[in-house]
Amino acid sequence: MSGFRKFILRGNLVDLAVAVVIGTQFSSLVKQFVNSFINPLLALVGGQPDFSSLVLTIGKARFTYGAFLTEVLSFLIAAAVVYFVIVLPVARLLRFFERDQAATERDCPECTRSIPLAARRCPECTAQITPAQEQFKSGPVPSPQS
Repeated sequence: MSGFRKFILRGNLVDLAVAVVIGTQFSSLVKQFVNSFINPLLALVGGQPDFSSLVLTIGKARFTYGAFLTEVLSFLIAAAVVYFVIVLPVARLLRFFERDQAATERDCPECTRSIPLAARRCPECTAQITPAQEQFKSGPVPSPQS
């Protein structure tokens, strides 16, 4: 029983459960936003985007492909709304905050792998490197052509 308790109370499982609940609620929020605001705007321009009346009948089988097309259109509209209303503004906000942070890494001049500023040797190519703080103290590095 204690193993099961440890499994349930592990951080990853709890985080995943919270993510599923929030994701489900967010999904219904976006769907309602699209139904309340975006679909009426589309209906003003090109009519109601509802294809549920489209049906293909072969023998006794009914294929309601119109309902599927309506859901595909609804998904694409919701994805566009999420991208332009949430993803793009959050990405811009994150770039704004990242711009103010001091650099903690730099590229190795030999292999271009990202390494800490204070590194004296690259862990990838093992090239000896002058730490960034010493480079700035001694001035600019002369070019090999001079």
